[in-house]
Amino acid sequence: MEGITEGVNKMSVSETQKRNRIQVSNTKKSLFFYVNLSKRYMQQYNEVELSALGMAISTVVTIAEILKNNGFAVEKKIRTLTVDMRDEPGARSIPKAKIEIVLGKTEKFDELMAAEAEQNGDNNEQQN
Repeated sequence: MEGITEGVNKMSVSETQKRNRIQVSNTKKSLFFYVNLSKRYMQQYNEVELSALGMAISTVVTIAEILKNNGFAVEKKIRTLTVDMRDEPGARSIPKAKIEIVLGKTEKFDELMAAEAEQNGDNNEQQN
């Protein structure tokens, strides 16, 4: 019985870790979609993990740098690794580069978000 409880506790921990993970693709969404999504995740979870494979790695690095340079985030952890990927079940595995960057909120994060929301509100009023 203890093993089951321990397993359930481990499961809930890994689920919360994955809730704030964004898997970035360099073909599906725009760069600023990921920047804005990262801000929302940091608002909700206080940190965000950006993850990418292969050619999307440069996109993740760019997103992280935009957030850092604009004062929204600080780097907490960077991890690089190689993972084996298969195109089809039973096919030979191909090694792919992977990066994971964990960013946390800066002390000014809430101020910057409030200023940005106010600015966007002004822009919406001018358009109407």
